[in-house]
Amino acid sequence: MILRRRAALNFFTAAIALVAGSCVGPPVLQQQVLGYDEVTKRLNDELLLLNIARVADDQAVHFTSTSSIAATFNWTTTLGVGGQIYQRAYGSNFFTFNIGGSSSENPTFSIVPLSGEDFTKRIATPFRDEVFEFLVYQGARINGVMRLMASGIEVQEPDGRFVRFIENDPRRPHEYEEFRRIATHLQRLSDNRQLFVRPLVFEDTLIADFKSSPRAEDINNGFNNRMRWRQKPDGNYKLTRLEGGRVIVANFDPMALTDRQRFELNEKIKKNPNGFVYLDIRPDGPGGNFPIQGAIKLRSMFMILRFIAEGINAAPEFDVGPYTSIGGMESGPAATLKIRVTNDQPAHGLPYVFYKGRYYSIDDTSWDRTVFLLLNILFQTTIGKVENVGIPITIAK
Repeated sequence: MILRRRAALNFFTAAIALVAGSCVGPPVLQQQVLGYDEVTKRLNDELLLLNIARVADDQAVHFTSTSSIAATFNWTTTLGVGGQIYQRAYGSNFFTFNIGGSSSENPTFSIVPLSGEDFTKRIATPFRDEVFEFLVYQGARINGVMRLMASGIEVQEPDGRFVRFIENDPRRPHEYEEFRRIATHLQRLSDNRQLFVRPLVFEDTLIADFKSSPRAEDINNGFNNRMRWRQKPDGNYKLTRLEGGRVIVANFDPMALTDRQRFELNEKIKKNPNGFVYLDIRPDGPGGNFPIQGAIKLRSMFMILRFIAEGINAAPEFDVGPYTSIGGMESGPAATLKIRVTNDQPAHGLPYVFYKGRYYSIDDTSWDRTVFLLLNILFQTTIGKVENVGIPITIAK
């Protein structure tokens, strides 16, 4: 009888310990992982705002990245049982239970100051046209992307010769207003599904006339490398490769052009550096009442931060009224990204940073939150891989 009671007691004790341990571990792990993720995101937001504040104060920018977080989690469960057993025919058993648990974590943070020649080049080099195309392709509004990324529009002749530059700078009010109206015009076309933002795709001829038949392994290898063998009417073969060219913003579908026309257009666009996005709004297409041909000149990450910082005091943006010739569409908020500088802490939930006795935060609007998200994405593309960048600072708690 006593042995059965002891067996039941041991089983009951083990069951309680198992349940207690399973209830403690997973919630602790879940909370800590999500907590580290939230802290990392908040640090990125604050670093961007801090550097905007530094530029507005004529100070140098500096970035730091948390390259890794390694945390060890330990949780234990203890169970104590005490009691008295009376061995009588109808005796009573009295038990007392003592259940306890503990958990601990030992995080190690690796913090990498982002500096050196490579990072400086990345932050000072204008973004490539495929970054612009990626944001618009993913659904970002083109007028917001243009206002954030573009320093202006270079108007060109059909042969590519420079005509004039329309600067996206409120210190040049006439050019700034024209730039904003062009951005609004492109957004209107995009809303009506009449704007194409995509890279040019064409076939590049590698071998024009191959007089014998290609081997099966050559055909397979070529297929794996986007190359294709085709038999010509005379029986010989031609080897071509599908190429992705420069990005185009146009009011016509570039895929409606012949392969030769796309190739020649790409050769003309290649005269501009990769930091230019080709722009072609033709008079015979949708929106042709406001035609323009040229290129959108993209900023670097540093120039984007400077543009936003100067908008605080040095060169604030201003409202641009609707332009009747392009349909009277609103051009959007005055500021590309409104940065508020206050003495009081901003409302909960808004990204902010404390710098030299003032709070810097974004405005609480859907437009500003979206543009700040785009700024975060652009910053992440600028950082790239942080391995072997500088000397990491490791902090163990």
